[in-house]
Amino acid sequence: MTKVRFGVLSTAKIAKNALIPAIERAHNAEVVAVASESGKAKEFAAELGIPKHYESYIDLLNDPEIDAVYIPLPNQLHKQWAIEAAKHGKHVLCEKPAALTSQDVEEMVAVFKENNVIFMEAFMYQFHPQHNRVKEMITAGEIGDVKLIRLTFSFFLDLQSDNIRLNKDLGGGVLYDVGCYCIHASRLITGEEPVEVKATANIHQTHGVDLTVAGTLKFESGVIANFDCSFEQPFKESYEVVGTKGSIIAKHAFRPDNQAGNAVLVVNTEAGQREETVQGDQYKLQVEHFAESVLSNKLPMYSAEETIKNMRVIEQALAQVHH
Repeated sequence: MTKVRFGVLSTAKIAKNALIPAIERAHNAEVVAVASESGKAKEFAAELGIPKHYESYIDLLNDPEIDAVYIPLPNQLHKQWAIEAAKHGKHVLCEKPAALTSQDVEEMVAVFKENNVIFMEAFMYQFHPQHNRVKEMITAGEIGDVKLIRLTFSFFLDLQSDNIRLNKDLGGGVLYDVGCYCIHASRLITGEEPVEVKATANIHQTHGVDLTVAGTLKFESGVIANFDCSFEQPFKESYEVVGTKGSIIAKHAFRPDNQAGNAVLVVNTEAGQREETVQGDQYKLQVEHFAESVLSNKLPMYSAEETIKNMRVIEQALAQVHH
């Protein structure tokens, strides 16, 4: 096998706009089928040139010519279908958050191990090389000792719409949707787990989902991460790492694909300010890494254990937000 053959469970926007094109760009993967339970599969497959379509997820999972599935379903459905895929012997690339609780993920992982399938949660942003560059600069001592990280990920959502992000039963809310990136990135940059988690939120009066969340994570080394995420603000996705001697701002921390993959890093030190542009196709890099893990039967760099750790922090924040 030289290419991992993907089936896609659902005709979600992210599949159409980001993941399916990325799988097509990847040198070691291809999309061979799509399934939809809302009757959209045939039209979707025709539009995107996907050879096969199924009217049910189970039918797709029963196809012996599919090696792996990509799951962009509503958050609430991730666990059920990831487990089902594993039982059918399919490797699983699942949208973030992998599930709604860390215990859910633990239960999923047990099934993945039992069925010897590879699983990865699709935090695509971490595959962009800009973050390694940030870590290089920190390690080289360019900004001194890191003391604070500020992270933000927001976009404006029509709160009158029937968007699934506003549906509590389907795992809606801004923390699950984009706040998870801020939490993930602060753990990625520090290489630590927080010892203290605080969060506060503006909750939708009728839907009961968190619309704007601000939180603080304190790490063992003393680094403090302040993050905010929102459905009530214009689009912004950046982080700033502040040290004793300077700072690094990642202007397009999570969605540099909106800038043709060009991530701009602004470095402020005693020597003055400079900008660096780091290029990368994060969705393609994610797919290639996952496919390589499948082809070589090696665990991905981003392990299920890391997914569980990230979920634990999200849970702690949610507990304070919806107390």
